[in-house]
Amino acid sequence: MPELPEVETIRQDMIKKVKGKKIAKVEIRNGKNIRIISPQEFERRLKGKIIKDIKRRGKYLILPLDPPDFLIFHLKLTGRLLFSPAGAKEPDYVRIVFTFTDNTRLFFADIRGFADIYLLTQNEMETVPIIKNLGPEPLSPEFTLDKFKQRLKDKKGKIKPLLMNQSVIAGIGNIYSQESLHRAGIHPERNVSKLTDREIEAIYRSLLEVLQEAIKYRGSSVDAYLDLDGKEGKYVPHLRVYGREGKSCLRCGSPIKKKKIAGRGTYFCSKCQK
Repeated sequence: MPELPEVETIRQDMIKKVKGKKIAKVEIRNGKNIRIISPQEFERRLKGKIIKDIKRRGKYLILPLDPPDFLIFHLKLTGRLLFSPAGAKEPDYVRIVFTFTDNTRLFFADIRGFADIYLLTQNEMETVPIIKNLGPEPLSPEFTLDKFKQRLKDKKGKIKPLLMNQSVIAGIGNIYSQESLHRAGIHPERNVSKLTDREIEAIYRSLLEVLQEAIKYRGSSVDAYLDLDGKEGKYVPHLRVYGREGKSCLRCGSPIKKKKIAGRGTYFCSKCQK
């Protein structure tokens, strides 16, 4: 599933290629991903809209439109947004085609059909739980070490699932929670209430470093993720623990182990991570 670095990469690309364009028509080939409203209303309301900006909130892409509305994508496991110049070949698994007045197109594709698409009014944006209940953005200036400590205060349970809880911190998923904890030297099953201030600071610093690095390398294509041009991200060779079961830890040389934690496959070094 695309996490913060992958969604941020798509956002930055869409600012360059999609921002300011006017939607001439919407072709819905499979409306399964459209939430709340009907495919017919979705198509009607989008025709003639101008994409004013491209924003991101956690793993959600938010497109403010003019006249006012918000087009929101949560790509989940296999959703993709792919930009195409006029006349270019169409990608596979396309479900919705957004054609702009300059004949360029934005394709929404989804192999498995789990992604969510919303078209919301301003009032709905302020009340719908999908956005309202998200935690703070980890790369925002407001997300200080003190803020991170506050988010963990009085929490119980294992640290890895907590980092993935979108109401605690927005945008962190299975890959970058593991990478951050390995870099911080913290076992993913450590109880949050037992972490020292020094360990919490190590997680905080590692989390910011990993997210910034992953954005620099345009994300991790470990599953279905592709950027707006249909290219894979380049961060996989830089992953230190994720997907490396049985391989040597890059810090101490011990074999990387894997187990399920809160239902998700989790990689860690039992020697380095305490």
